[in-house]
Amino acid sequence: MSIPKVILKSKRAQPFFGRHPWVYAGAIERIDGQLNDGDEVDLVSSADNFVARGLFNSQSKIQVRLYCWEPGIALDRAFFRDRLDRAIHLRHNILKLNGPEAGYRVAFSEADFLSGLVVDRYGDWLAVQFTALGLARCRESIVESLRELLNPRGIYLRTEKGIGKLEGVELHDGPLWGEPPPTDLTIAENGLRVLVNLAEGQKTGYYLDQRDNRLAVAKLCVGKRVLDAFCYSGGFGLHAAKAGAAEVLGVDASEMALDLARRNATANELANVAFECADVFRHLADLAAAGRQFDVVVLDPPKFARNRAAVPEALKGYRRLFQLALKLLARDGILVSCCCTGLIALQEVEDLIAQTAIERRRDLQILDRRGPSPDHPVAATCPQSGYLKCIISRVL
Repeated sequence: MSIPKVILKSKRAQPFFGRHPWVYAGAIERIDGQLNDGDEVDLVSSADNFVARGLFNSQSKIQVRLYCWEPGIALDRAFFRDRLDRAIHLRHNILKLNGPEAGYRVAFSEADFLSGLVVDRYGDWLAVQFTALGLARCRESIVESLRELLNPRGIYLRTEKGIGKLEGVELHDGPLWGEPPPTDLTIAENGLRVLVNLAEGQKTGYYLDQRDNRLAVAKLCVGKRVLDAFCYSGGFGLHAAKAGAAEVLGVDASEMALDLARRNATANELANVAFECADVFRHLADLAAAGRQFDVVVLDPPKFARNRAAVPEALKGYRRLFQLALKLLARDGILVSCCCTGLIALQEVEDLIAQTAIERRRDLQILDRRGPSPDHPVAATCPQSGYLKCIISRVL
Protein backbone atom coordinates (compact mmCIF):
# COMPACT_ATOMS: atom_id res chain seq x y z
CA MET A 1 0.00 0.00 0.00
CA SER A 2 1.31 3.43 -0.96
CA ILE A 3 2.18 5.67 2.00
CA PRO A 4 1.05 9.31 1.62
CA LYS A 5 3.81 11.89 1.39
CA VAL A 6 4.23 15.14 3.30
CA ILE A 7 6.45 17.41 1.22
CA LEU A 8 8.55 20.02 2.99
CA LYS A 9 9.10 23.54 1.81
CA SER A 10 12.40 24.35 0.16
CA LYS A 11 15.33 24.59 2.59
CA ARG A 12 13.24 23.33 5.52
CA ALA A 13 14.44 19.70 5.63
CA GLN A 14 17.71 20.03 7.56
CA PRO A 15 16.30 19.76 11.13
CA PHE A 16 14.47 16.57 10.18
CA PHE A 17 17.45 15.00 8.42
CA GLY A 18 19.03 15.84 11.80
CA ARG A 19 16.38 13.65 13.47
CA HIS A 20 14.31 16.29 15.21
CA PRO A 21 10.89 14.64 15.67
CA TRP A 22 8.49 17.61 15.34
CA VAL A 23 7.28 18.88 11.97
CA TYR A 24 5.22 22.03 12.36
CA ALA A 25 2.60 23.08 9.82
CA GLY A 26 4.70 26.06 8.70
CA ALA A 27 7.42 23.74 7.34
CA ILE A 28 5.01 21.81 5.09
CA GLU A 29 4.52 22.69 1.41
CA ARG A 30 1.83 20.15 0.50
CA ILE A 31 0.51 16.63 1.02
CA ASP A 32 0.36 13.95 -1.68
CA GLY A 33 -2.25 11.26 -1.07
CA GLN A 34 -5.34 10.76 1.04
CA LEU A 35 -4.72 11.24 4.75
CA ASN A 36 -6.63 10.79 7.99
CA ASP A 37 -5.37 11.93 11.36
CA GLY A 38 -3.20 9.24 12.90
CA ASP A 39 -2.08 7.79 9.54
CA GLU A 40 1.50 6.94 8.67
CA VAL A 41 3.25 9.35 6.31
CA ASP A 42 6.62 9.65 4.65
CA LEU A 43 8.26 13.03 5.10
CA VAL A 44 10.20 14.06 2.00
CA SER A 45 12.27 17.08 1.04
CA SER A 46 11.28 19.53 -1.70
CA ALA A 47 13.58 17.49 -3.97
CA ASP A 48 11.54 14.35 -3.15
CA ASN A 49 14.25 12.74 -1.01
CA PHE A 50 13.01 10.51 1.84
CA VAL A 51 13.61 12.04 5.27
CA ALA A 52 11.66 10.02 7.82
CA ARG A 53 8.39 8.25 8.58
CA GLY A 54 5.90 9.54 11.10
CA LEU A 55 2.27 9.90 12.15
CA PHE A 56 0.08 12.73 10.86
CA ASN A 57 -2.32 14.97 12.78
CA SER A 58 -3.98 17.92 11.04
CA GLN A 59 -5.42 19.15 14.35
CA SER A 60 -2.04 19.70 16.01
CA LYS A 61 0.55 22.42 15.55
CA ILE A 62 2.98 19.50 15.30
CA GLN A 63 1.43 18.04 12.15
CA VAL A 64 3.87 15.14 11.84
CA ARG A 65 5.68 13.37 14.66
CA LEU A 66 8.65 11.42 13.35
CA TYR A 67 9.67 7.99 14.62
CA CYS A 68 11.82 6.26 11.98
CA TRP A 69 14.55 7.51 9.64
CA GLU A 70 14.83 4.28 7.63
CA PRO A 71 12.57 3.93 4.55
CA GLY A 72 9.99 1.19 4.25
CA ILE A 73 9.61 0.36 7.97
CA ALA A 74 6.02 0.18 9.20
CA LEU A 75 5.07 2.04 12.39
CA ASP A 76 3.19 -0.98 13.69
CA ARG A 77 2.87 -2.88 16.95
CA ALA A 78 6.26 -4.59 16.48
CA PHE A 79 7.99 -1.24 15.86
CA PHE A 80 6.67 0.43 19.01
CA ARG A 81 7.19 -2.72 21.09
CA ASP A 82 10.85 -2.65 20.08
CA ARG A 83 11.11 1.02 21.07
CA LEU A 84 9.59 0.23 24.47
CA ASP A 85 11.98 -2.69 24.89
CA ARG A 86 14.94 -0.37 24.22
CA ALA A 87 13.64 2.11 26.79
CA ILE A 88 13.18 -0.61 29.39
CA HIS A 89 16.70 -1.93 28.71
CA LEU A 90 18.13 1.45 29.72
CA ARG A 91 16.26 1.48 33.04
CA HIS A 92 16.75 -2.19 33.94
CA ASN A 93 20.12 -3.20 32.52
CA ILE A 94 22.08 0.07 32.53
CA LEU A 95 20.56 2.25 35.27
CA LYS A 96 19.56 -0.76 37.43
CA LEU A 97 16.35 0.90 38.61
CA ASN A 98 14.15 -2.16 38.63
CA GLY A 99 12.89 -3.53 41.95
CA PRO A 100 9.70 -4.68 43.68
CA GLU A 101 8.85 -1.17 45.02
CA ALA A 102 10.74 0.88 42.47
CA GLY A 103 9.46 4.12 41.03
CA TYR A 104 10.98 5.23 37.73
CA ARG A 105 10.18 6.51 34.26
CA VAL A 106 9.93 3.64 31.80
CA ALA A 107 9.54 5.68 28.61
CA PHE A 108 10.00 9.43 28.16
CA SER A 109 8.41 10.58 24.91
CA GLU A 110 10.93 12.27 22.56
CA ALA A 111 13.85 11.32 24.82
CA ASP A 112 13.12 7.64 24.10
CA PHE A 113 12.14 8.28 20.47
CA LEU A 114 8.47 7.70 21.32
CA SER A 115 7.11 11.20 20.80
CA GLY A 116 3.80 11.54 22.61
CA LEU A 117 4.10 8.65 25.09
CA VAL A 118 5.12 8.70 28.75
CA VAL A 119 5.14 5.58 30.93
CA ASP A 120 5.99 5.58 34.65
CA ARG A 121 6.29 2.58 36.92
CA TYR A 122 5.20 2.60 40.56
CA GLY A 123 5.85 -0.85 41.97
CA ASP A 124 3.45 -3.23 40.24
CA TRP A 125 1.47 -0.48 38.51
CA LEU A 126 2.12 1.56 35.39
CA ALA A 127 0.86 5.07 34.68
CA VAL A 128 0.59 5.98 31.01
CA GLN A 129 0.17 9.38 29.33
CA PHE A 130 -0.56 9.93 25.66
CA THR A 131 0.25 13.44 24.47
CA ALA A 132 -0.08 12.75 20.74
CA LEU A 133 -3.13 11.58 18.81
CA GLY A 134 -1.21 9.05 16.72
CA LEU A 135 0.06 7.04 19.70
CA ALA A 136 -3.21 7.48 21.58
CA ARG A 137 -4.88 5.59 18.74
CA CYS A 138 -2.31 2.81 19.19
CA ARG A 139 -3.01 2.51 22.92
CA GLU A 140 -4.41 -1.05 22.84
CA SER A 141 -1.27 -2.44 21.19
CA ILE A 142 0.97 -0.32 23.45
CA VAL A 143 -0.81 -1.62 26.54
CA GLU A 144 -0.41 -5.17 25.23
CA SER A 145 3.33 -4.61 24.73
CA LEU A 146 3.73 -3.14 28.22
CA ARG A 147 1.97 -6.17 29.69
CA GLU A 148 4.35 -8.51 27.88
CA LEU A 149 7.49 -6.56 28.74
CA LEU A 150 6.78 -5.53 32.36
CA ASN A 151 4.05 -7.85 33.67
CA PRO A 152 2.29 -5.19 35.78
CA ARG A 153 -0.76 -5.78 37.94
CA GLY A 154 -2.48 -2.78 36.43
CA ILE A 155 -2.08 0.03 33.91
CA TYR A 156 -3.66 3.42 34.59
CA LEU A 157 -4.24 6.24 32.10
CA ARG A 158 -3.37 9.79 33.15
CA THR A 159 -4.11 12.80 30.95
CA GLU A 160 -2.22 16.08 30.74
CA LYS A 161 -4.13 19.34 30.99
CA GLY A 162 -4.85 20.91 27.60
CA ILE A 163 -3.58 18.03 25.47
CA GLY A 164 -7.07 17.06 24.30
CA LYS A 165 -7.59 20.47 22.74
CA LEU A 166 -4.06 20.69 21.32
CA GLU A 167 -4.11 17.21 19.77
CA GLY A 168 -7.78 16.68 19.00
CA VAL A 169 -7.98 13.54 21.12
CA GLU A 170 -10.47 12.80 23.88
CA LEU A 171 -9.06 10.76 26.76
CA HIS A 172 -10.12 10.39 30.38
CA ASP A 173 -8.19 9.28 33.44
CA GLY A 174 -8.90 5.73 34.51
CA PRO A 175 -7.77 2.10 34.35
CA LEU A 176 -6.59 0.86 30.96
CA TRP A 177 -6.01 -2.71 32.04
CA GLY A 178 -5.82 -4.91 35.11
CA GLU A 179 -6.35 -4.04 38.76
CA PRO A 180 -7.00 -0.44 39.79
CA PRO A 181 -4.15 1.04 41.88
CA PRO A 182 -4.57 0.81 45.66
CA THR A 183 -5.00 3.94 47.74
CA ASP A 184 -1.89 3.00 49.75
CA LEU A 185 0.39 2.37 46.75
CA THR A 186 3.95 2.84 48.04
CA ILE A 187 7.34 3.07 46.36
CA ALA A 188 10.84 3.07 47.84
CA GLU A 189 13.08 6.07 47.11
CA ASN A 190 16.52 6.69 48.60
CA GLY A 191 15.64 4.72 51.73
CA LEU A 192 12.24 6.38 52.18
CA ARG A 193 8.79 4.90 51.71
CA VAL A 194 6.65 7.22 49.60
CA LEU A 195 2.90 7.02 49.07
CA VAL A 196 1.74 7.73 45.51
CA ASN A 197 -1.74 8.80 44.46
CA LEU A 198 -1.87 7.32 40.96
CA ALA A 199 -5.43 8.45 40.28
CA GLU A 200 -5.30 12.09 41.41
CA GLY A 201 -1.70 13.10 42.08
CA GLN A 202 0.32 15.61 40.05
CA LYS A 203 1.83 14.46 36.74
CA THR A 204 1.41 10.67 36.83
CA GLY A 205 1.29 10.59 40.63
CA TYR A 206 4.74 11.70 41.78
CA TYR A 207 7.75 13.78 40.67
CA LEU A 208 10.12 10.99 39.75
CA ASP A 209 12.42 13.39 37.89
CA GLN A 210 13.69 14.94 41.14
CA ARG A 211 14.84 11.66 42.73
CA ASP A 212 18.59 12.32 42.54
CA ASN A 213 18.23 16.03 43.24
CA ARG A 214 16.36 15.32 46.48
CA LEU A 215 19.22 13.13 47.64
CA ALA A 216 21.87 15.71 46.68
CA VAL A 217 20.04 18.49 48.55
CA ALA A 218 19.43 16.31 51.62
CA LYS A 219 23.19 16.01 52.16
CA LEU A 220 23.31 19.79 52.66
CA CYS A 221 20.50 19.84 55.24
CA VAL A 222 22.06 18.12 58.25
CA GLY A 223 21.33 20.21 61.34
CA LYS A 224 19.69 22.94 59.23
CA ARG A 225 16.36 24.76 59.24
CA VAL A 226 14.75 23.85 55.92
CA LEU A 227 11.88 25.40 53.96
CA ASP A 228 10.42 23.23 51.19
CA ALA A 229 8.18 25.45 49.04
CA PHE A 230 5.70 23.76 46.67
CA CYS A 231 6.50 20.59 48.60
CA TYR A 232 3.70 18.44 47.06
CA SER A 233 3.79 15.09 48.90
CA GLY A 234 6.95 15.91 50.83
CA GLY A 235 9.78 15.13 48.39
CA PHE A 236 12.68 17.42 49.30
CA GLY A 237 11.44 18.02 52.86
CA LEU A 238 11.16 14.33 53.74
CA HIS A 239 14.66 13.66 52.42
CA ALA A 240 16.00 16.61 54.45
CA ALA A 241 14.25 15.38 57.60
CA LYS A 242 15.63 11.86 57.15
CA ALA A 243 19.15 13.26 56.60
CA GLY A 244 19.02 14.98 59.99
CA ALA A 245 17.65 18.48 59.43
CA ALA A 246 16.93 20.36 62.66
CA GLU A 247 13.46 21.28 61.40
CA VAL A 248 11.59 21.19 58.10
CA LEU A 249 8.60 23.22 56.99
CA GLY A 250 6.79 22.15 53.82
CA VAL A 251 4.31 24.52 52.14
CA ASP A 252 1.85 23.68 49.38
CA ALA A 253 -1.56 24.90 48.20
CA SER A 254 -3.01 21.39 47.88
CA GLU A 255 -4.48 19.83 51.01
CA MET A 256 -4.68 16.51 49.18
CA ALA A 257 -0.92 16.64 48.52
CA LEU A 258 -0.21 17.57 52.13
CA ASP A 259 -2.31 14.68 53.36
CA LEU A 260 0.09 12.41 51.46
CA ALA A 261 3.06 14.36 52.85
CA ARG A 262 1.90 13.91 56.45
CA ARG A 263 1.23 10.22 55.88
CA ASN A 264 4.69 9.89 54.34
CA ALA A 265 6.25 11.54 57.40
CA THR A 266 4.40 9.14 59.68
CA ALA A 267 5.32 6.10 57.58
CA ASN A 268 8.99 7.06 57.83
CA GLU A 269 8.81 8.00 61.54
CA LEU A 270 9.92 11.58 60.88
CA ALA A 271 8.95 13.96 63.66
CA ASN A 272 11.12 16.94 62.63
CA VAL A 273 8.87 18.00 59.74
CA ALA A 274 5.63 20.03 59.55
CA PHE A 275 3.40 21.00 56.64
CA GLU A 276 1.21 24.04 56.04
CA CYS A 277 -1.49 24.47 53.39
CA ALA A 278 -1.39 27.94 51.85
CA ASP A 279 -0.82 29.95 48.69
CA VAL A 280 2.96 29.62 48.52
CA PHE A 281 3.75 33.15 47.32
CA ARG A 282 1.57 34.70 50.01
CA HIS A 283 2.82 32.39 52.75
CA LEU A 284 6.47 33.05 51.95
CA ALA A 285 5.76 36.78 52.11
CA ASP A 286 4.08 36.29 55.50
CA LEU A 287 7.04 34.28 56.81
CA ALA A 288 9.43 37.01 55.64
CA ALA A 289 7.30 39.71 57.26
CA ALA A 290 7.38 37.75 60.51
CA GLY A 291 11.19 37.65 60.39
CA ARG A 292 11.50 33.87 59.90
CA GLN A 293 14.89 32.61 58.75
CA PHE A 294 15.94 29.31 57.19
CA ASP A 295 19.31 27.78 56.37
CA VAL A 296 18.05 25.97 53.26
CA VAL A 297 15.22 27.13 50.98
CA VAL A 298 13.96 24.81 48.25
CA LEU A 299 11.81 26.25 45.45
CA ASP A 300 10.20 23.57 43.28
CA PRO A 301 7.18 25.26 41.65
CA PRO A 302 4.98 23.75 38.94
CA LYS A 303 5.32 24.72 35.29
CA PHE A 304 4.63 28.46 34.97
CA ALA A 305 4.33 28.69 31.15
CA ARG A 306 2.79 26.28 28.65
CA ASN A 307 3.38 28.52 25.62
CA ARG A 308 5.80 31.26 24.62
CA ALA A 309 3.24 34.00 25.18
CA ALA A 310 3.19 33.10 28.88
CA VAL A 311 6.99 33.19 29.36
CA PRO A 312 7.33 36.89 30.37
CA GLU A 313 4.76 36.46 33.14
CA ALA A 314 6.43 33.20 34.20
CA LEU A 315 9.79 34.96 34.54
CA LYS A 316 8.12 37.53 36.79
CA GLY A 317 6.85 34.66 38.93
CA TYR A 318 10.31 33.13 39.27
CA ARG A 319 11.82 36.54 40.09
CA ARG A 320 9.24 37.05 42.85
CA LEU A 321 10.04 33.63 44.31
CA PHE A 322 13.77 34.35 44.34
CA GLN A 323 13.13 37.70 46.04
CA LEU A 324 11.10 36.04 48.78
CA ALA A 325 13.62 33.21 49.19
CA LEU A 326 16.52 35.61 49.71
CA LYS A 327 14.56 37.46 52.39
CA LEU A 328 14.03 34.16 54.19
CA LEU A 329 17.52 32.76 53.73
CA ALA A 330 20.02 33.18 56.56
CA ARG A 331 23.62 34.14 55.90
CA ASP A 332 25.68 31.30 54.43
CA GLY A 333 22.45 29.59 53.40
CA ILE A 334 21.60 27.23 50.55
CA LEU A 335 19.11 28.16 47.83
CA VAL A 336 17.74 25.33 45.66
CA SER A 337 16.05 26.77 42.57
CA CYS A 338 14.07 24.36 40.38
CA CYS A 339 12.41 25.22 37.08
CA CYS A 340 10.42 22.67 35.07
CA THR A 341 9.24 25.22 32.49
CA GLY A 342 10.88 23.89 29.35
CA LEU A 343 10.47 27.18 27.49
CA ILE A 344 12.79 28.90 29.98
CA ALA A 345 16.49 28.14 29.58
CA LEU A 346 19.00 27.42 32.34
CA GLN A 347 20.85 30.66 31.61
CA GLU A 348 17.65 32.67 32.04
CA VAL A 349 17.09 31.13 35.47
CA GLU A 350 20.68 31.78 36.52
CA ASP A 351 20.45 35.38 35.33
CA LEU A 352 17.30 35.92 37.40
CA ILE A 353 18.93 34.45 40.49
CA ALA A 354 22.01 36.64 40.01
CA GLN A 355 19.94 39.79 39.46
CA THR A 356 17.89 39.11 42.56
CA ALA A 357 21.01 38.54 44.67
CA ILE A 358 22.46 41.85 43.45
CA GLU A 359 19.21 43.65 44.34
CA ARG A 360 19.35 42.17 47.85
CA ARG A 361 23.07 42.96 48.17
CA ARG A 362 23.89 39.29 48.72
CA ASP A 363 26.88 37.40 47.35
CA LEU A 364 25.87 34.17 45.62
CA GLN A 365 27.89 31.16 44.47
CA ILE A 366 26.44 28.51 42.17
CA LEU A 367 27.54 25.16 43.58
CA ASP A 368 25.79 22.75 41.23
CA ARG A 369 23.73 22.73 38.05
CA ARG A 370 21.55 19.65 37.85
CA GLY A 371 18.89 18.14 35.63
CA PRO A 372 16.43 15.28 36.08
CA SER A 373 17.34 11.77 37.18
CA PRO A 374 18.79 9.66 34.30
CA ASP A 375 15.56 7.75 33.69
CA HIS A 376 14.52 11.12 32.18
CA PRO A 377 17.24 11.31 29.50
CA VAL A 378 17.64 14.09 26.94
CA ALA A 379 17.61 13.21 23.23
CA ALA A 380 20.60 14.90 21.62
CA THR A 381 18.49 15.68 18.54
CA CYS A 382 15.59 17.11 20.57
CA PRO A 383 16.94 19.49 23.22
CA GLN A 384 13.35 20.31 24.22
CA SER A 385 13.33 16.96 26.05
CA GLY A 386 15.70 18.53 28.61
CA TYR A 387 13.19 20.60 30.57
CA LEU A 388 14.19 20.43 34.27
CA LYS A 389 16.75 22.78 35.82
CA CYS A 390 17.91 22.47 39.44
CA ILE A 391 20.44 25.06 40.59
CA ILE A 392 22.02 24.76 44.03
CA SER A 393 23.57 27.99 45.30
CA ARG A 394 25.28 29.29 48.42
CA VAL A 395 24.08 32.72 49.52
CA LEU A 396 26.32 34.84 51.76
